[in-house]
Amino acid sequence: MTRPFDGRRILLGVTGGIAAYKSAWIARLLSQAGAAVDVVLTRSASEFIGPITFEALTGRPVFTALIAEGHALDHIKLARAADAVVVAPATADFIARAANGQADELLTACLLAATAPVLIVPAMNDRMWAHRQTRANVVHLRELGYTVLDPDEGPLAVGEGAGPGRLPEPDAIVAHVARLIEPPNGLRGKRVVVTAGPTREPVDPVRFLSNRSSGKMGVAIAAAAWRRGADVTLVAGPLAVAPPTGPTILAVETTEQMRAAVEDAIRSADALIMAAAPADFRPAAPADQKIKKSSAPSAIELAPTTDILATTIAARPEGLVTVGFALETNSALEHGRAKLAAKQLDLIVVNDATEPGAGFATDTNRVTFVGRDGQVEDQPLMQKGEVADLILDRVERLIHGR
Repeated sequence: MTRPFDGRRILLGVTGGIAAYKSAWIARLLSQAGAAVDVVLTRSASEFIGPITFEALTGRPVFTALIAEGHALDHIKLARAADAVVVAPATADFIARAANGQADELLTACLLAATAPVLIVPAMNDRMWAHRQTRANVVHLRELGYTVLDPDEGPLAVGEGAGPGRLPEPDAIVAHVARLIEPPNGLRGKRVVVTAGPTREPVDPVRFLSNRSSGKMGVAIAAAAWRRGADVTLVAGPLAVAPPTGPTILAVETTEQMRAAVEDAIRSADALIMAAAPADFRPAAPADQKIKKSSAPSAIELAPTTDILATTIAARPEGLVTVGFALETNSALEHGRAKLAAKQLDLIVVNDATEPGAGFATDTNRVTFVGRDGQVEDQPLMQKGEVADLILDRVERLIHGR
């Protein structure tokens, strides 16, 4: 991920909880995405993880003291330079002090001096998270305009069992930071439905027909649309990798289940991006019991599955922008143009499954856009996240051109 982190400055605050070890990975991910990361450690955080770790991961000095010779105005300089402030983990003690506007150490002083958006990511024991005072402090922070995530549920410190209080995973936190700093755009507040992955058509209770789709392209589109501020529904067949956070995921297995989910989801949507690879055929008569090798049929009769884009034409609300994909192995552009017309699409994304780096289960893609006006735009080989943003740029223009 480079958008929207290139050239941006992120202030990462780390407070004194056992989850501080995850903060190192957050710093790493932010730096890899292109951000300049300034790390501020509280005194108690330094008991869990040292400044040298963050300096090695970010290539930048780490800040720990509010009052130090030559650093008297660090809290002002850091706050002014930041495009976003992220506190992860945020302990119950830090949340209480931040909610009361205290500035007795560097990190809380930075918060008071900051005008950039602030993301607070709590992590603590489940009883501490459930306490009325903590809940009241969180409500107040949100009233101040801070974004405060709810902690994840799961195993806590040794001997404490499981419950709500775990720090969300670093990739999910970074996704929230990206949404926080994404520049204003035409998708904010829009409803977008994206499909991803293959479908599975049962042969018997344990076997199925499917294809090689990993769902990476659709997941990249859904994640990018959510990052850009859209309300995203991801209708997903079996996925190799799901987005870390954000989109509402509707899991389906068969093509017919995907069709029904899409038809329902688009009723209040602004855009449908059909990036899934639903099966084109299904066994005409699936077996009720597992087919034994000794009695296997010599052939399996196939029947066509539902054509999702064609059958949902009547269900599309007025003004819905509809984008399809054409994954071909020959005459890709010709087949793409035919699909654009037959499915009444606004845009079709054409790619050749035989081209190196552009087929199934890769992190890259090379596509050609064909618009309803006949305009053809060839794109170079690039990361699927970059392709996703190019598609969404065009979806924005289509939405606001109506």
